[in-house]
Amino acid sequence: MSEAILFDTPVAHRGLHNRANGVIENSRTAFEHAVQRGFAIECDLQLTSDGVPVVFHDDTLERLTGLSGPVGGISSEVLCTTPLLGSANGDCPQRFTDFLAQIAGRVLLQIELKRQSGVAATQMLASKAARALADYAGPVTVESFDPQQIILIREYGFKGPRGIITYAYDNPEWDEGLSDAERNMLRDLTHAPQTQFDFISCYQQSLSLPSVVHWRSLGKPVTAWTVRSKQEALAAAAGSDQIVFEGFDPQSV
Repeated sequence: MSEAILFDTPVAHRGLHNRANGVIENSRTAFEHAVQRGFAIECDLQLTSDGVPVVFHDDTLERLTGLSGPVGGISSEVLCTTPLLGSANGDCPQRFTDFLAQIAGRVLLQIELKRQSGVAATQMLASKAARALADYAGPVTVESFDPQQIILIREYGFKGPRGIITYAYDNPEWDEGLSDAERNMLRDLTHAPQTQFDFISCYQQSLSLPSVVHWRSLGKPVTAWTVRSKQEALAAAAGSDQIVFEGFDPQSV
């Protein structure tokens, strides 16, 4: 059994959001609601056309803003003044630096570096994120599906816990563009000597993967994503140390 001190409270997936109530994922309001409840926060970083890290999940703009095209095709000035669709408070996507200023060390952060298209963008996102975090005093972790991001952010000076996100790599919609060799490497965590990850963030239905079970037995904490009910939380408890949740109150479990 691994030690769960790193993640000692449930992690609100993209903040404590509720679209039906006008609180949109990865928004200032969703993050503030999570802080007020004492939950840790998971969020996502993308890179805009002018090289600015922004808190935004999707690769494209349509679902969350109504604009067209990739996040990497729009400037931070435009994106960060465009309201998120359905936001009751008119929240706009935030620059990473503004997000850090908002949270100001009040709760643990679990920050996902999203996969980027190309080496230059991958390096830039890791570099800019590390630079922003250099002066951040609060508890923070960084994670990615991309092993290279985990390697790079360490090389760029980030000294906090770094995690690899994984699952069974058996979903064609999620695995598009990956070779069999890449799927095997990512599923089996054979990049461990290079990434030297500190924790694992695993899809809740993949917690029984031999690689995840192995590393957890050696003391690597495991968070389970994305848990959406009390039943799923109970099912994930045996194979993980903490949940990344949305859509229910984990404090009532």
